[in-house]
Amino acid sequence: MLPLAFELRGRSVLVIGAGRVGARKAAQLLEAGARVTVVAESLDAPLPAGLASVQRRRYREGDVAGHWLVVSATGDLTTNDQVVREARAAGTWLNVVDDPGRSSFYFMALHRDGDVCVAVSTSGASPALAQAIRTFIAERLPYGLAAVARRLAGERDALHRSMTSTEGVDWSGRISELFEEERRPSR
Repeated sequence: MLPLAFELRGRSVLVIGAGRVGARKAAQLLEAGARVTVVAESLDAPLPAGLASVQRRRYREGDVAGHWLVVSATGDLTTNDQVVREARAAGTWLNVVDDPGRSSFYFMALHRDGDVCVAVSTSGASPALAQAIRTFIAERLPYGLAAVARRLAGERDALHRSMTSTEGVDWSGRISELFEEERRPSR
């Protein structure tokens, strides 16, 4: 496994199943900017606002076509078999919920603070463990990560505008300074 971050803004994504897990995956994908379509016979959990479409029906052959990424959250082995065959044939990224052996990607447990995202994975072995580790790490992170990231982005952009490369810059001292500033109370 190689952890990667995908740019999903504007990409077409299919979520099959609208139970608690399917609704949660749809919400995560929407938060990342994906155009999410949900196909489900029944809506067993509240779906997030902003979906591209909701189709209340069984999965049909051909539904994978045109989607960059697919999540199968049906709990139905026959449906999952069909989705796996189609996604593999199409070369589409696939997550079969609760079946990491047939998935080509896994969701990670995330902690977000602005542009800073800390992700933990157990390669599908135990999502509960990944969530526990994520919480452990999040509780120990320094205050003000989002603000520090914004300030560093601005400083980096300023260097680029002045035609200065940032490749060889050692940012560690500046990061420590910014964390110290964030820790101090406002006056």
